[in-house]
Amino acid sequence: MKKEKRLGSMSPLLCKNNCDKYITLPQCAVLVMATLIQENGIKDLSKGTHGVVSNHGMSAHSVASHMVPDHEYCEAGTASGPQPQCTNTGEMPVPANPPEEEEETPEIDIMINNVVCSFSVKCHLNLRQIALNGVNVEFRRENGMVTMKLRRPYTTASIWSSGRVTCTGATSEEQAKIAARRYARALQKLGFQVRFRNFRVVNVLGTCRMPFGIRIISFSKKYKEADYEPELHPGVTYKLYNPKATLKIFSTGGVTITARSVSDVQSAVERIFPLVYEFRKPLTAADEELLRQKRAARAGAAPPPPPPRDERMHLVTLSDDDNDAWE
Repeated sequence: MKKEKRLGSMSPLLCKNNCDKYITLPQCAVLVMATLIQENGIKDLSKGTHGVVSNHGMSAHSVASHMVPDHEYCEAGTASGPQPQCTNTGEMPVPANPPEEEEETPEIDIMINNVVCSFSVKCHLNLRQIALNGVNVEFRRENGMVTMKLRRPYTTASIWSSGRVTCTGATSEEQAKIAARRYARALQKLGFQVRFRNFRVVNVLGTCRMPFGIRIISFSKKYKEADYEPELHPGVTYKLYNPKATLKIFSTGGVTITARSVSDVQSAVERIFPLVYEFRKPLTAADEELLRQKRAARAGAAPPPPPPRDERMHLVTLSDDDNDAWE
């Protein structure tokens, strides 16, 4: 009872927590803790923190230092105990920036050199009349046909009296169809009852060049579809059945493809590339320099300058040539 009277009879103090009231010391301590909880919030205590509650890098002990012992003091944002390190032996660490591949996938340009198409006009054609009245025509009596040429697109047509026409020289399927319709219109202007029927692309010839040389002898020994007769032809003849195409492969890396359509030519190149890549020749210094220039041009950077010429050696060579000329 005496202790309670002594506590109750304590002289009032002015609260320093932004409060204008005169309160006792225990009441001021309670208000300080309440204000601290409102500012920092209540969080779950983690293991090894000794009851420290921190929020946004601000320690609770920085506000009321007289209420916490010195050995429980903790800096903001630091842990009192050793932090365990996470180790995972099952997976290898992935670098932030993976290194670039040494060998990039090369780009191969396929050139379509010739597209052959055929169509029918569904009427009998008088070849003599076409040869006398037509323009840019040539009558070949021994072959029994008339050849007619166009400038745009630059093509040649072989016309038979039965009404069948074959057109060659186009570089795409669209150009082949345009040329075929122009030939049909030219025959119609000569007085024939022409109907444009049965148009189809017969054959497509394409060429491409691999970015490396090919060891064709080893290639022909491994694949039975390859036929190599150096006495007859310098290249290897390789036949594909899906898609149906015939390829001529040369040691320099050049490939000639014959197929039924442009899409079949592209599919044939995609099929033959992994087969010949296994038998590629090592790159020479000139090939490496050309490849380096292509990569620089693709990246948009300026190509490296050529090595400086030695003028002294050049002058000595000229003087030697002059001496030989005088002698």
